[in-house]
Amino acid sequence: MNVALIAVLSSFLLFAACNSQQQSPDQIRRETADATAKIKQDTVAVAQGVKDGVTKPQAVDINSAPKSDIASTLGVSDDVAGKIVAARPYDNADQLVTKRVVSEGEFERIKDKVTVKK
Repeated sequence: MNVALIAVLSSFLLFAACNSQQQSPDQIRRETADATAKIKQDTVAVAQGVKDGVTKPQAVDINSAPKSDIASTLGVSDDVAGKIVAARPYDNADQLVTKRVVSEGEFERIKDKVTVKK
């Protein structure tokens, strides 16, 4: 008998909880509109990320790339990009530091975006 009473009380509590959470149609419309706007915003951000990933080079060859590509890919100024071009050729990326083209700190920031092809 206690089991039956517990089952009835549990059913009643579940029913009450479901009914207290009912929303008006206007509330549902607002929440749906908000969720749709967020999905749209997220979709635009994802699309831009994919576009950037496809169109922007992941790394730049400092022995052959034009100054403008070096500046945009590495995120350096035109002056630094000009210094990189002027110090060519490079045997390896570390020569950006040993030739005193960039500081060690700057090199740490850009090293993953630099390649050297001979």
